[in-house]
Amino acid sequence: MKKIYNKNLNIIAVCMLVATATLSACKNYLDVSPQAAITQDQIASDPNQAKNLVTGIYNVFYIGGFEPDIDSFQFVILSDIASDDADKGSSPDDYGDAKQIDNLQTSASNGVVNNVWTGLYQGVARANQALDKLQNAQFDAATKNALIGEARFLRAYFYFNLVRLYGGVPLLDKVPLASEANQDKYQTRASADDIYKFIISDLDFAVANLLDKKVTEVGRANISTAQALEAKVYLYMKNYQKAYDLSKAVIDGNNYSLVKDYSLIWRQRAVNGDGGNNNSESIFEIQAGINKSCTAGINLYTVSQGPRAGGKFGWADLGFGFNNPSESLLNEYEANDVRRAATVITIQDHGTVLWDGFRIPSRDSVQNGTYSYKAYHSRTAEDNCGGSTDRLPKQVRILRYADILLINAEAAFQLGRVLEATTNLNLVRTRAKLPAATASLATIWHERRMELAEEHDRFFDIVRQDAVQPGRAAAAFAAHEKTWAAKYALFPIPQTQIDLSGGRLKQNPGY
Repeated sequence: MKKIYNKNLNIIAVCMLVATATLSACKNYLDVSPQAAITQDQIASDPNQAKNLVTGIYNVFYIGGFEPDIDSFQFVILSDIASDDADKGSSPDDYGDAKQIDNLQTSASNGVVNNVWTGLYQGVARANQALDKLQNAQFDAATKNALIGEARFLRAYFYFNLVRLYGGVPLLDKVPLASEANQDKYQTRASADDIYKFIISDLDFAVANLLDKKVTEVGRANISTAQALEAKVYLYMKNYQKAYDLSKAVIDGNNYSLVKDYSLIWRQRAVNGDGGNNNSESIFEIQAGINKSCTAGINLYTVSQGPRAGGKFGWADLGFGFNNPSESLLNEYEANDVRRAATVITIQDHGTVLWDGFRIPSRDSVQNGTYSYKAYHSRTAEDNCGGSTDRLPKQVRILRYADILLINAEAAFQLGRVLEATTNLNLVRTRAKLPAATASLATIWHERRMELAEEHDRFFDIVRQDAVQPGRAAAAFAAHEKTWAAKYALFPIPQTQIDLSGGRLKQNPGY
């Protein structure tokens, strides 16, 4: 089946070659012609070329490593390592910026905070460039609006992460004219409420114009993808009726189902029809693959989290050793929960054998005691590209059906539909080989942690839950042996961006 991404496309150049996505450093991006062989006339008249333009937005997911980042190592630090689910890992003093975040001591000069800001605005810039070109398309309206819906879905996703990380941020709703780029509108922060309204506007359009999953190319956004993300956004906004309605629409659409074996969700290939890439549970997934230049994978996503040699050493290790599942996380698993073994590589005293037969040596030759299984990509049983490990073709699951079941359960519970909430809660628990439980905020939130551990969602969930039940974040971090303060709910605005704005971007309180 044909998928997107596995092309070496460089469709548009929109601030991609500069060190920041802040407009003060990008005033000339309108002067940069689209790369490759796509012209404005072709985009306007040929839906296939217009589709390639939109593919250029998806390709921004491949950035990352120690540079601008959307869903790779830098984002993992802000979403997992910053939370109670994970410790920094690697050697104790490796990567000071990550150590700072792990210790709840993040400063405005932290490079990770700036890299994720920059990466997400690169995504926004690509989406805005595509939207600018698509508005002049002359082919049929349904195809045109579906492509616009994809671009707006992706822009909404980028802004959802921006607002959850930083609060109010600059709102770039179009490609500004060169004469507009330095205006306060683009150099100051919109309120978080206004950013959420903008996200909802984009997702409303996407829901109204995207196509059904059955007729959508694998890897591209469809109507259920947009409904799923919008349900999650509304959960953060505490609009439980909308979160319920949209998550129920995904459920009732019958396009998705739970993978039977939880451990197979993150494999490349299905086993007896279960699991694998783009499986029955995957609602939105970053695609990857093999191309001639070995660039069709997320930079350093897998290798940054791979098991690392230490102590006696003596083996060719699998990565840098970051993002170690924490003791706090391990302590919350119930007995017999199959998700623990599928989520956590636990290093044994006398060696650890992974699912593909690879043997990690004894604990005294390994740097850390735990690693993320969900980030693992086999060097022998799954596809690799020319021996390069920086861009292993690991596909990252962004939205899963289990998440939607739990969003629906939480929204239903908040609306007083306890029986309905309990039903969906127990669909997830049954797959984990656990007994039934009655829905409550405590049981649903527990299930979210266990189900989505090491999937780059926990920090946001803690902050969201603390807004519903004050004191929850402090308790979670106390169990993680860290002291929480209210200011930690948002990361600082990067000082680099404040400087580039001439001081017009204002810092979050407490930093």
